Amino acid sequence: MSPYKITNEIFQIGGGRLTSQEDAAVYLININGHGALVDAGCGRSTGQLIKNISACMDLGGIEYLLITHCHFDHTGGVKGLKDVLARAIVAAHELDAPYLEQGDNTVTAARWYGAAIEPFKVERKFTGDEEAILLGERTIRAIHVPGHSPGSVVYLVESEARKVLFGQDVHGPIEPAIKSDLAAYKKSLKLLLTLNADMLCEGHYGIIEGKEEVADFIGSFL
Repeated sequence: MSPYKITNEIFQIGGGRLTSQEDAAVYLININGHGALVDAGCGRSTGQLIKNISACMDLGGIEYLLITHCHFDHTGGVKGLKDVLARAIVAAHELDAPYLEQGDNTVTAARWYGAAIEPFKVERKFTGDEEAILLGERTIRAIHVPGHSPGSVVYLVESEARKVLFGQDVHGPIEPAIKSDLAAYKKSLKLLLTLNADMLCEGHYGIIEGKEEVADFIGSFL
């Protein structure tokens, strides 16, 4: 299947029927030739991901691999993508980075998939509650939302006058083995509601459109 156009600047290029069925959604942001990927799938369809990126923009324009959290279905593909997209900066929160850099198969949940995660370096580590990423002339907000994992992050960007929220695993799950924290998760859900997003690009539930629909979806997990 071809990449799915969400706006003229945002595409879903992985997950669903686009790549391996084990991949969480992978999204591409293309701001006038300045590109960022949100997550990387599990690494079993890297070749198809590359083809899907190429259908939307030049590979050399990918500047960031933005990681929402450390789990294997979102990060197993980072090493393979980085081998092709050498210019891209891998970014994740400092609280999840050690599990990726050390190849922790328990906390990354790689064992759930009968796999081992290939360690990789996180080149930009978010350290606070919120940081700004400049992509071309557009700013992406990286917001720390712990709970599902210690270093879970959402990304918020405006496209076509709409606030688009990349909140990959808003739905959880909450599991002690992957260092989830239920109290922090609920607090983070309340924070997400204050962002007043027009559209949510989720990791497993697809794309939810409309402020009320997004709020209802997030609120359903409280």
